[in-house]
Amino acid sequence: MTDYKATLNLPNTTFAMKANLAQREPGFVKQWQQDKLYEQIRQARAGRPQFILHDGPPYANGDIHLGHAVNKILKDIIVKSRTLSGFDAPYVPGWDCHGLPIEHRVEKKIGKAGTKVDFKTFRQKCREYAAKQVDGQKKDFIRLGVLGEWDNPYLTMDKKYEADIIRALGKIIENGHLQKGYKPVYWSVVGGSALAEAEVEYQDKTSFAIDVKFPVVELDKLSELLQQDLAGKSVSVVIWTTTPWTLPANQAVSLNADVEYALVQAGSDYFILGEPLVAAVMQRAGIDEYSVVATVAGQKLELLKLKHPFYERQVPIILGNHVTTDAGTGCVHTAPDHGADDFNVANQYGIETLNYIDDHGVYRDSVPLFAGDHVYKVDEKIIAVLKEQNALLCESKIVHSFPHCWRTKTPLIFRATPQWFISLTKSGLQQKVMAAVDEVEWLPGWGKARIEAMLANSPDWCISRQRTWGAPIALFVHKQTQELHPRTPELIEQVAQLVEVDGMDAWFDLEPEVLLGSEAASYQKVTDTLDVWFDSGVSHFAVLNARDNLSVPADLYLEGSDQHRGWFQSSLKTSLAINDAPPYKTVLTHGFLVDGEGKKLSKSGDNAIPPQEVLNDLGADILRLWVCATDFSAEMSASKEILSRSADSYRRIRNTARFLLSNLFDFNPAEHAVAESELLSLDAWAIAHTAALQTQLQADYSSYNLHLLYQKLHNFCSVELGGFYLDIIKDRLYTMPANSLGRRSAQTAIHYIIEALVRWIAPVLSFTAEEIWAALPAAEREPSVFLAEWLALPEAQADMTFWDAVADVKSAVNKVIEEQRSKGVVGGGLSAAVTLYADDSLLGLLESLADELRFVLITSKAEVRPMAEAGAEAVATELSGLKVLVGKAAGSKCVRCYHVREDVGSSAEHPELCGRCHSNVAGSGEPRQFA
Repeated sequence: MTDYKATLNLPNTTFAMKANLAQREPGFVKQWQQDKLYEQIRQARAGRPQFILHDGPPYANGDIHLGHAVNKILKDIIVKSRTLSGFDAPYVPGWDCHGLPIEHRVEKKIGKAGTKVDFKTFRQKCREYAAKQVDGQKKDFIRLGVLGEWDNPYLTMDKKYEADIIRALGKIIENGHLQKGYKPVYWSVVGGSALAEAEVEYQDKTSFAIDVKFPVVELDKLSELLQQDLAGKSVSVVIWTTTPWTLPANQAVSLNADVEYALVQAGSDYFILGEPLVAAVMQRAGIDEYSVVATVAGQKLELLKLKHPFYERQVPIILGNHVTTDAGTGCVHTAPDHGADDFNVANQYGIETLNYIDDHGVYRDSVPLFAGDHVYKVDEKIIAVLKEQNALLCESKIVHSFPHCWRTKTPLIFRATPQWFISLTKSGLQQKVMAAVDEVEWLPGWGKARIEAMLANSPDWCISRQRTWGAPIALFVHKQTQELHPRTPELIEQVAQLVEVDGMDAWFDLEPEVLLGSEAASYQKVTDTLDVWFDSGVSHFAVLNARDNLSVPADLYLEGSDQHRGWFQSSLKTSLAINDAPPYKTVLTHGFLVDGEGKKLSKSGDNAIPPQEVLNDLGADILRLWVCATDFSAEMSASKEILSRSADSYRRIRNTARFLLSNLFDFNPAEHAVAESELLSLDAWAIAHTAALQTQLQADYSSYNLHLLYQKLHNFCSVELGGFYLDIIKDRLYTMPANSLGRRSAQTAIHYIIEALVRWIAPVLSFTAEEIWAALPAAEREPSVFLAEWLALPEAQADMTFWDAVADVKSAVNKVIEEQRSKGVVGGGLSAAVTLYADDSLLGLLESLADELRFVLITSKAEVRPMAEAGAEAVATELSGLKVLVGKAAGSKCVRCYHVREDVGSSAEHPELCGRCHSNVAGSGEPRQFA
C-alpha cells in the first residue's frame, strides 16, 4: 500500500520552538549582553529623531517587587515600540540611593553614625550597601528582558550626580527660590529629621480626643462684654484636640472673628463655645441640662486672657480664619510649635515658639511636669494632669487618618525648626508651576486634576534633612545674620568640582578656610542634607541635560500614580525653578496592584507575588504579556490564577507562530514568493488585513493603549487566523503540490504575517520574538528583531468586504455543524455535506466561490440554494438571510485529505484517493482561485 502521508506537505516536525520559557530566557539575556545588543541598537538608530523616556529611579533597597516589574516592563514595551517605529529611543535606568531607609539598614549593622562609628565610615558603608542593592535589582530588571544602558545607569550617589545636585541647588538660589525659615514641618521622631509633603502618607491611628477647659482670667472684662455678672464664677473657654501632647506648648486659643460664641451655663460651670457646636459638645460631655445665657461675636473676645490648663501662665484669645465650626468646639488650641495654622496666626500676634521637644520627640529637661517624656507615650500622663487640675471636660478615643512617615511607617509630629525651603511664593514659583501643568499631556486625563489639586495645596517645600547619608546643602551662612555668602554661586561650583572627585565627603571634610580664607571665622558651614526627592527631582538637570545622548524635556515620564505627590511634583518644581519650563512633555501614570479580590497587593504578605517566582515558574514573557493585557490606567489585578490565564493567552500566540513557521520549512522568499497580482483571493485578503491591523497596533503603541493592542493581537491569532484563515489554508498547504500556486500563495501570505507578527509582539514578548526571528526563512535581515523596524507590507489588492462576509458565514455555519455533531447527525466538518440557503444579499457571494466553498467551510460537500428552496429541516443561523441543512456526505473517505467524496476509488492506480488528491499526487495539481 502506498504511504500517502509521505506525499503530504506536512510541517517540518524538527522545528523546535519550545515553550519552556523560564529555562530558555536566560540564554537570550546572556546572548544580548555578549552581543552588546543595546549598543547595536544605538548605532542603528543614530541620527534618527529621538524619543526619550526618562526613568524615575526606584529606591536602592531590597529586592524588586511586582510593582517594580510592572513599571520597568511598561517602560521597556514603550521604548522598544518606539525603536521599531524608527526612533532613536535610548533608555538610561537610574536608582535613588540616599536617604533614611539605607541609613537605618546600616545602623543596624554597624551602629549609629557619630556614636559607634565616625560619619565618614558610616557614609562609605551606606554607599557600599546601596551599590549592592543596585546590583541585585539590576539583575532582576535585566532578567525581565529590559534593554537599557545597564553598564552606565545613573545613580544619585555617583560623584558626578552628587556634584550636579549641588549645582542644581545653586541654580535655584540664583533664581531666587531658596529661603531659610523657622516654621513647623512634618518631623519624624524615629528618623530624627524633617520631612516634606511628598514623604507623608496617611494611615488610620487611634488617638485620644479631649475637651479641655481654659479658665477665663479677666472675668470683669468678659462680664462687661456679655452683660452678665460673672464675678466669682467658673468660666472656661473649651477647646477640643486629638493631640494632647501638644498642650504643654499651648500659647493661645484661636477663635473666628465672624462666628457667634455662646456662654453656656451647666450647673455652676460656664463654658464658652462656638454656638453651632453647643449641642454636640454638651452631648459629648454627657451634660443634659444646660442653657445658653448669652452670645457674642468672636471678634469682641480678642486678647481676652485665659489661664493655661496646667501651667502658671496666661494665654490670649486670638483670631484666625482657620477656625471653623465643622467639628470640635469652635475654639482652637494654638501651639505655634506644632502646627502650620497655629504658627501663622501666632506670628501675627508676635507669639514665638517654645521648642520644648528635641529631635527624637522627647520633652527637654526644662519642660515642667513632662521632662524626659516621649510624645508617643505622654498623652495619658497629660490627661491625668488635666484631671488633677479640673481642666478636663471629657475624653474619648477616635480612629482618624493621621500623617505617617512613608519610610518608617511611624506617626509624624509637626515641629517648628529652622529649615531650608524652596519657596513657592517668594519669586512667583507657584504660579509658574500651576501654569506649566497646562503645557503637559497627562495620561490618563485625571492625572492633571490630581497634580493640580496637590500643587494648589502645596506648602513651601522643606528640602533640608538632618541626616548623615545624603547630598549636602553645600552653603555657607553668616553666623550673625544667617545670610548666604555673597559669593555663593561661585562657591557652589567650587564645591561641586571637589565633590565630582571625592563625593559628598568632600563637603563634610572641607575646612571653610580652604574656600573662604580669612572670612571663614564669620561663616558657618551648613551640615544638613537634601531631601531625597530633591536628589531625584533634579534628574532632568543631572541626567537629561548632562548626557550627550539625552535632552530636556523628556518625551515621557512614566510612574505609578503615587508619584503625583512625589517625583512628578519634585521634578516639575525644580525644573521650573531652574529652567522656567517643565521637564517632560507627557506624564503617563499606572495604577496600584491589587489581588484577584481587589485587595492591595502586599510586598511580602499572604497575597504577595514575588516577580522572581513568576520568572522561575512561568518566564518573563508571561509576566510581560499580563502587563500588556491589563488596563494599567486603573488598579491592576494580579494573582496566580490571573497569571495562569496570561499563560494560556501566551500559548495561543506562540502556537500561532509555531504553525506559521512550521509551514515555511521549504519556503525561500527570494525564490518562492508569489507576486501580488497572482495571489489567491483569500491570501490577498490575509495580507491586506494584516496591513490594516498593523496600522491599528502602531497607533495603540503610540497612544500607550497596550490593553487594546493585546485584545486585537489575541483576537487576530485566535479568531481571524486560528478560527478562519489558517483553518482554511491547511488543505492547500498540506495536500497541493509543493510548488503549486495554491501552496506558494498561502506560504507567501503566512510569510508576510509572521514577519509582521514577530515585530508586533517584540516589545511585549521579547524573548519569544527573538526566538521567532532566528527561525524565520533565510533572508538578509538584522541579527536581532530589536534592530528591525515595522514591516513594509505590500498593498495586496483584496475585496475586504467579500471576505469579511465569508468569515461571518463560516462562523454561522460552524455553529450549526457543531450543534448537529452534538446530536450525532455528523461526526465532524469533513463528514458533513451542507446546503446553504441564502437570500439575495448572500446568494451571489456564496455562488461565486463555486466548488471552493467546501474548502472555506471545511466540509466534504457544500452547495448553495436560494432561500425560497429551504425546507422545514433547514436550520436558521445567527445571520439573517442564511439557513443551513447539514447531512452526512456521500462517498468514501480519502486516506490522504480525509474528505468524504464519491470519486474515491475512481483511479485504479490510486484506489484510496479522491480525484483531487490523485491530481495532486500524479498530475499537475488542481487549480484554485479563491481559497
